[in-house]
Amino acid sequence: MPKRNVRIVVVVASLGGLDALTRILAELPSAFPAAIAVVQHRGMSLPNLLGEILQPRTKLHVKNAADGEAIQPGVVYIAPPGVHLVVEMSQRFALRDGVKVKHVRPSGDVLFESAAEAFGPEVVGLVLTGGDGDGADGVVAIKRCGGTVISQDEATARDASMPRSAIATGDVDYVLPLAAIGAKLQELVFGGGNSPNPPIAFA
Repeated sequence: MPKRNVRIVVVVASLGGLDALTRILAELPSAFPAAIAVVQHRGMSLPNLLGEILQPRTKLHVKNAADGEAIQPGVVYIAPPGVHLVVEMSQRFALRDGVKVKHVRPSGDVLFESAAEAFGPEVVGLVLTGGDGDGADGVVAIKRCGGTVISQDEATARDASMPRSAIATGDVDYVLPLAAIGAKLQELVFGGGNSPNPPIAFA
């Protein structure tokens, strides 16, 4: 089976996600050749400062995703609060209102499912710490389209509900402690190691 490039990493996080994202993004080099799209659940009453917080802590460019924007490698795109971040078949972003999914908007499931449809096996999905089950349906969609899925392990998650729900699908390829996720992303993206059904790896 030929190796396939990873073109986008889609991430969902909730409680404890800022610390997790900061640690992962700090490890990635400026030459990281895939886009990263992030849904971080946060209260609507809070200021939209996630990009400003993350930017000094990573070598990658961080910005809020814009409606109609072409997806570029080496950029971290943050889902703006209150709207779903969608990857269109043209491989551009769309921002859509719509109903909440699993009580949240933006939803990791919406991002994951649309990215899987648009990028197929060139997607890596990453489920980080958080409550409830957002991301689990998206994990299934990514695997169905031939992509690869990583979940943070329960032991290092501030809230293990989202990782637990993802792992319970049976479609997670790698269950890793937070400290190992950055290295695994680099291995997958730089090595093209996106085999269709790699064995699950617990660290």
